Amino acid sequence: MKKKKEPKKIKKKLLDKYRLVILNELTFEERLSFKLTRLNVFVLGSLSAMFLITLTFLLIAFTPLREYIPGYSSTALKKKATELNFKTDSLQQVIAMNELYYGSIKKVLKGDVSTVDFNKDSIIEAVKLEASEVDFAPTAEDSLLREKVDKEDKYNLFESATSATNFVLFPPVSGTISEHYNLKEKHYAVDVVVPKDTPVKATADGIVIFAEWTAGTGYVIILEHSYGLISVYKHNAGLTKSQGDLVKAGEVIATAGNTGELSTGPHLHFELWNDGYPINPTNFIDFK
Repeated sequence: MKKKKEPKKIKKKLLDKYRLVILNELTFEERLSFKLTRLNVFVLGSLSAMFLITLTFLLIAFTPLREYIPGYSSTALKKKATELNFKTDSLQQVIAMNELYYGSIKKVLKGDVSTVDFNKDSIIEAVKLEASEVDFAPTAEDSLLREKVDKEDKYNLFESATSATNFVLFPPVSGTISEHYNLKEKHYAVDVVVPKDTPVKATADGIVIFAEWTAGTGYVIILEHSYGLISVYKHNAGLTKSQGDLVKAGEVIATAGNTGELSTGPHLHFELWNDGYPINPTNFIDFK
């Protein structure tokens, strides 16, 4: 019987009616009154709490107010961080390319070139085998293309039609060669004996990519030309051009001297490099 009465008591307590009265404190006049039950108050409080939670969630999720909450980052900050990330990646690529470029210039300055021994007979045999397997008979399309290109080259009046064979190298100085180009001794240059302060001229049109003092070779200037050609001038008494300057063939870029620990007298140490490989300057330039 007690167990049956307990649920009835709970139900009765929830449904018991109460009156909430608002009175004027001075006159005790009744202003407002509400009939309430415990169940109504519980339901009303639950709905109000749910409404406040939902409203707070919407304000945080869809308004800029969330930026003022610790732990949330602003949209502008995220956008800026993304842009900085892309810029950092681009800078890393540029730095990697510059390191390769400066590494090749460093090899030119030091003359550090590794020689590779090839078996001439094996290469010739391999070429013969490959050539025997190729059909060199021209097709109709190839003949038509060749005829079209020949006509374009014949009647083309633009500068693009000029041949690379017109590229001529200007002698930087005139004098006696004291030490010739020698691959076995890793002397990738010619040393031309000239009086001190003799004008050193650019061997071709180009841009100055290096113009500094070095302990071993004194004042050094390096020019980059067309067709992957680089010219190097060492042991100068002084430089008349700076890095980034554009020069013309025959323009004075330095004065010959006897600077650097490796120099034994006034002369010009002149090197030519093509696509990272040294070439003999005397094959293209007459120093007399």
